[in-house]
Amino acid sequence: MAATDIARQVGEGCRTVPLAGHVGFDSLPDQLVNKSVSQGFCFNILCVGETGLGKSTLMDTLFNTKFEGEPATHTQPGVQLRSNTYDLQESNVGLKLTIVSTVGFGDQINKEDSYKPIVEFIDAQFEAYLQEELKIRRVLHTYHDSRIHACLYFIAPTGHSLKSLDLVTMKKLDSKVNIIPIIAKSDAISKSELTKFKIKITSELVSNGVQIYQFPTDDESVAEINGTMNAHLPFAVIGSTEELKIGNKMMKARQYPWGTVQVENEAHCDFVKLREMLIRVNMDDLREQTHSRHYELYRRCKLEEMGFKDTDPDSKPFSLQETYEAKRNEFLGELQKKEEEMRQMFVQRVKEKEAELKEAEKELHEKFDRLKKLHQDEKKKLEDKKKSLDDEVNAFKQRKTAAELLQSQGSQAGGSQTLKRDKEKKNLGFL
Repeated sequence: MAATDIARQVGEGCRTVPLAGHVGFDSLPDQLVNKSVSQGFCFNILCVGETGLGKSTLMDTLFNTKFEGEPATHTQPGVQLRSNTYDLQESNVGLKLTIVSTVGFGDQINKEDSYKPIVEFIDAQFEAYLQEELKIRRVLHTYHDSRIHACLYFIAPTGHSLKSLDLVTMKKLDSKVNIIPIIAKSDAISKSELTKFKIKITSELVSNGVQIYQFPTDDESVAEINGTMNAHLPFAVIGSTEELKIGNKMMKARQYPWGTVQVENEAHCDFVKLREMLIRVNMDDLREQTHSRHYELYRRCKLEEMGFKDTDPDSKPFSLQETYEAKRNEFLGELQKKEEEMRQMFVQRVKEKEAELKEAEKELHEKFDRLKKLHQDEKKKLEDKKKSLDDEVNAFKQRKTAAELLQSQGSQAGGSQTLKRDKEKKNLGFL
């Protein structure tokens, strides 16, 4: 019998029976609480916004501490995500808090791809969790979950409308993370401008189809407060770690020449509302929404890309083994097809190479024949020239010999005539 049929029968045959006395499973919630407290909790916040909007200051103010961090400059060549993890303790509850900030966001001249590093970072955290989940030996209870639970999107207090960069980025992120839009440094504009700015932002988000995180109203214990707070989005906040003495109390505030802005005064800003909704009321829901909605969407898309399905074309349930075998057979078929294509390509390339080598060999032979013939012609010319030179040398030697012979004969004839004249002179002398 199939497991689904057994489960269906168990569900249909379930009966409610009374207990005769105390059993003890009513302590299960206490057991879960004690176990959760001993293991601790994790919460990951992504702060997206332009440089200089007070992201780090607001985080310090929210958690009433001073986080380490270097101030960002406006000279970054691209958007970089900087992640820091801190261990916090409040009463007996431990929290592993990870704050991810977008360094250099909105500082480039070309902002077209500014959202891509953020999307890639979020997907990388989903992929890391999916890989851990798909392991044979899983240790999810000790695994550090780095998935982003809340995205605080910082909006510049221009008082006019959202920038195109903000709309594009939030549209790309709304299916991957819980977006909570906030107006940073809201004391830069007047109350009337702030009210109009909030209405304008909400209108633009709706008209562009951007889905921001809505505080849940299905739980009766928080339905009223969450419903009220949903109407206050986006929150207009101010951050400050400086404490000033106001009356008889030390309070976080910002001192200006014209007066003092109190961070925790709801008449001055929405900081208290943000802290209540983000930390004290809806932190667990943000974690749950990340897992059950955004991560499940990513997981489903990735498994469908890998070929896994819940049902076959006939709407019958698929088992994991059947899906694996079908995908394996499909992969082997594609592998064999690719091997055959590669083999044919290899044979074709070998033939082409052989043809190229034969052509090169033919060209080399032709070149050798040309050089050989040229060499023979040059050799013949040199031999002819040598023969001509030898003939000239022989003719010269013959002419030289004849000239020497004539010269010697002439010298002998001249000597005999001189002797004859001397003899005649001598005879005349005797007379």
